[in-house]
Amino acid sequence: MKLKPLADRVIILPTEAEGVAMSGIIIPDSAKEKPLKGKVLAVGNGTKDEEMVLKEGDEVLYGKYAGTEIEFDGETVLIMRQNEVLAVIA
Repeated sequence: MKLKPLADRVIILPTEAEGVAMSGIIIPDSAKEKPLKGKVLAVGNGTKDEEMVLKEGDEVLYGKYAGTEIEFDGETVLIMRQNEVLAVIA
């Protein structure tokens, strides 16, 4: 089964959070910062008012509380609107 977002929504696979602090202390999963960077897995078609400018494979930055986290095929992904994406990493 493939997940296809609708309208101006995108599906993003977050990058893994860093696991070791600079001092060498291992940080447990519950204390890790939520990643703010990820890879676009799928995009919708856009809306009549907003053209879809993101494409599959783009590396993007997004806000700390952006999107909705869901579990799909054993992976945690984010579904968010295109306007919640802050930047594309070139």
